[in-house]
Amino acid sequence: MVSSMAGGLIYDIKLSSVGPGKVIEPDVVHEPGDMDLAMKLHYLKAIYYFGKQAFEGLTTLNIKEPTFILLNHFPATCGRFRRTESGRPYIKCNDCGVRFIEAKCEKTMDEWLEMVKENASLEKYLTPNQIIGPELAFSPTVLLQFTKFKCGGMSVGLSWAHVLGDAFSAAEFMNTLGKVVANEKPNRPINLAQMKTKSTNTKIPEKIMEDPLSIKRVGPVGDNWITVNNCKMEALSFSVNDTQLSHLQSKISSKGTNFSPFEALSAVIWQCIAKIRRESEPKVVTICKKSEQNKADGNNQLISVVKADYPIVEADPSELAALMKSASFDEREKIEIASEKDDGVSDFIVYGANLTFANLEEVKCYEFEYREQKPVYVSYRIDGVGDAGAVLLLPGLPKNGGRNVVAILPENEVIELKSELKREWFMD
Repeated sequence: MVSSMAGGLIYDIKLSSVGPGKVIEPDVVHEPGDMDLAMKLHYLKAIYYFGKQAFEGLTTLNIKEPTFILLNHFPATCGRFRRTESGRPYIKCNDCGVRFIEAKCEKTMDEWLEMVKENASLEKYLTPNQIIGPELAFSPTVLLQFTKFKCGGMSVGLSWAHVLGDAFSAAEFMNTLGKVVANEKPNRPINLAQMKTKSTNTKIPEKIMEDPLSIKRVGPVGDNWITVNNCKMEALSFSVNDTQLSHLQSKISSKGTNFSPFEALSAVIWQCIAKIRRESEPKVVTICKKSEQNKADGNNQLISVVKADYPIVEADPSELAALMKSASFDEREKIEIASEKDDGVSDFIVYGANLTFANLEEVKCYEFEYREQKPVYVSYRIDGVGDAGAVLLLPGLPKNGGRNVVAILPENEVIELKSELKREWFMD
């Protein structure tokens, strides 16, 4: 048990574990694909804020019970990593379970959310911050944190190892929990982990390809799965309402070309960050977005790169938005080949290898309901982002529309970005 953190704001922290309700057969393994292993140094963090009606009157056992059923359908989340003789990581599905954390917050939910508006990094205290390693056999890949606010509201925090899947997979996990709570049968096979999940049978060309621009080799990190930054990374979170979004889209549209919210927002933020970085302006950016047939398991999002051959600061934002729009070449196959070269042993980062824009606006994060209660707010972020930074575009509140933006950047750039956006565009 840990007594408190965040200067005493979060206290009475209790740790336990929850496993599946049914015993998994011996020797069942889950084999992450090459794309999955390329993402292993990244972690998705999700926070769902609920009013007090969702959890009112529930004991700890009441909250744990649905997870027994949930984990029957996600056996890989209950396992622990091992390595083959070649060093390639795989998950032994041995019922070790997910980590379960209870905590209390001395603030009301409204007070907390007001604080988060000024300092988005506070949210890291509502999700577990444990990484995989340095002892793989004892490191959970999924951790859940239930934090009760002074008002009786509750946040449900998820720490999801990206090696298991992308944000769409993490949202599917949480949405399935909501269905279990509602006594609905999950539309998933219980024996999922018995299927080998290596995503491709890619053969490496005789001529060894160079690594794609969308990844960066780091480490080696060994069994301590986190990258070390050269600077402290901080988060900036803000909302853009429908009116602001429509104005922005119409302002940068040119010659009859209409840009999506993601393209318009990304172009503006790209240029603002270029102004901050001056001589080292990012002319190469990575774009992550949902594929047309994105599956609910694994890392299936499209990953592409665009390059500008002109100064970003002096460019018309419509030019940058046009680059975003044309970013259709998917580098996943190249990433898989780079990972396969030495059987998944090498260490890479994707988010923050270049300045990265992730389009998560189709993530169904507001479909997670608890006892017929919808979350009042949902926040997603990514840990393990490289020094070049990452910007996430998320859906806004269903009743308000718009979009939420989370930027994970070097600490010294966060205040400057906020000032640039306020001066030039849409931030209050």
